[in-house]
Amino acid sequence: MAALLAVNVGLPQDVPWHGTTVHTGVWKRPVTGPRMVRRLNIDGDGQGDLAGHGGEQRAVLVYQLDSYRHWQEELGRDDFEYGQFGENFTVEGLPDDEVCVGDRYRIGGAVFEVTQPRVTCYRVGLRLGEPRMASLLVSHRRPGFYLRVLTEGPVEAGQEIVKIASGPEGMTVAEIDALLYLPGPSRERLERALRIGALSPGWQTSFRAMLDQAGAAPGGPSGNAGLSSAAAGPPPTWDGFRPLRVTRIDEESRSVFSLTLAAVDGAPLPAALPGQFLTFRLRLEPGGPVLTRSYSLSGPPGDAVYRVSVKQEPHGVVSGHFRAHLRTGDVLDVAAPRGVFTLETAGTPAVLVSAGIGATPVLAMLHALAAARSTREVWWLYGTRDGTEHPFAQESRDLLARLPHAHEHICYSRPAPGDRQGVDYATAGRLSVDLFRRLGVPPAADVYLCGPPAFMRELPADLADSSLAPARVHTEVFGAGPAMTPGVAAVPARPVHPPPGAPGDGPAVSFARSGLTVAWDPAYPSLLEFAEACDVPTRWSCRTGVCHTCETGLLSGTVGYSPEPVQEPAEGNVLVCCSRPQGELVLDL
Repeated sequence: MAALLAVNVGLPQDVPWHGTTVHTGVWKRPVTGPRMVRRLNIDGDGQGDLAGHGGEQRAVLVYQLDSYRHWQEELGRDDFEYGQFGENFTVEGLPDDEVCVGDRYRIGGAVFEVTQPRVTCYRVGLRLGEPRMASLLVSHRRPGFYLRVLTEGPVEAGQEIVKIASGPEGMTVAEIDALLYLPGPSRERLERALRIGALSPGWQTSFRAMLDQAGAAPGGPSGNAGLSSAAAGPPPTWDGFRPLRVTRIDEESRSVFSLTLAAVDGAPLPAALPGQFLTFRLRLEPGGPVLTRSYSLSGPPGDAVYRVSVKQEPHGVVSGHFRAHLRTGDVLDVAAPRGVFTLETAGTPAVLVSAGIGATPVLAMLHALAAARSTREVWWLYGTRDGTEHPFAQESRDLLARLPHAHEHICYSRPAPGDRQGVDYATAGRLSVDLFRRLGVPPAADVYLCGPPAFMRELPADLADSSLAPARVHTEVFGAGPAMTPGVAAVPARPVHPPPGAPGDGPAVSFARSGLTVAWDPAYPSLLEFAEACDVPTRWSCRTGVCHTCETGLLSGTVGYSPEPVQEPAEGNVLVCCSRPQGELVLDL
């Protein structure tokens, strides 16, 4: 007979960790007497990071006494107390390999439904003082699980747990957890999991991505697209950097120019996907520092050559060097096309939205649509300052003229005296969600969005509150992407810099998006902690090679893992949370 041994609650608190402050509700402690369980949590309880914990689908976390016994033996500890694993309910019975997602239980006056396994994150390890814990929970197949509250009511330690319904597919918590986090998921099991209505929406989204990946053609994405969007792209078409020759330089506007690149031996270059980018590695002078920069492909994706377009920034070291010194015939070191901001082949309307130099990746998408004579409804929405800063104006119009269901709307924020409204541009102002509504942009569209930092801060946030489906809004950020450090208190952003102290004596590590190259210091346990010491923006959650939130493009070099990840990243990617360089390294960070 299953029984509720303890009801554990705790409000979020600030905890010092690695020189930062973590706001977390993982410290739960048992309470006596009845407690009211409500739709979002238990009276007296709270979650510190609602992006990963809490909410209706994760209202109550359950962990079993048998798993306590397992970890006491495995870790050689005898200091555990109820709530030690961050759970709200400590229970006798209900093992992860028997409880199924969709099972329903009555405890006291409340009724619950099992929705998903525990989310793997670093905070359970923080609570236990065991950094490996997120990985161990998965590899030992003892994650615990979340409950949704179907009927609110009081519960109390000592009450019997009564099963009142079984999940429709009979898939256990351990099986669902392994399906996401362990290698070798089967298509049949993914399809079964997606038939479970009680499975939380986040896990359903992951399994759909995995199912789509399983149906992809050979040579497509590797890794696990259900864990990381970084795994959704195809493998790179060559390793590291190769020489490409500049065959053409074109002026596109007052500040934008394009470079056409070809193989040195004249052979056709591998096809790139519309929306991908190239990374360049160069030294401006012999013996000088290695510089890396990434620029989006802007030409027809099927061409035998590549075209990238570059904006000369006022203080841009590389863009300025290219503008002043690069000539046709020069040879540059270039990494293979990368990126997952790519045009999907669905028949939905495609809305290509950009500002400034952000036009480059969506222009490649427009080329692809025009080459295919697509019958999709295509919207080209572009904003810039004035006509002198409007690259690809005629090129984009020529491409749109080849599409039977095309719409164009150009905004100039400060039209010049010679700019003609109704000819050169449509609206004096900026792109906005209100403009989308006035134009009749369809809510079912796939939106591809790229532009300068301020544009990318404001418009995606506004779109999130619009009628457009969030999953259909695809974004590309130039430079370092936004950090994701769950639960860590926000601090003002700092420019990237070498790590404090004396320079390391290891191989050079380049953070391509951040424009920083520094010598590796083996005192750091991982590339993640090295990047953090440099204030390079990073994304992570488990920090032990399970969740793949930290999965990053490996543009050049090799790494060693410690600990070994539970599942390998996609080919050409790396998990920075548990890896160290084995030579010179270039990361897409």
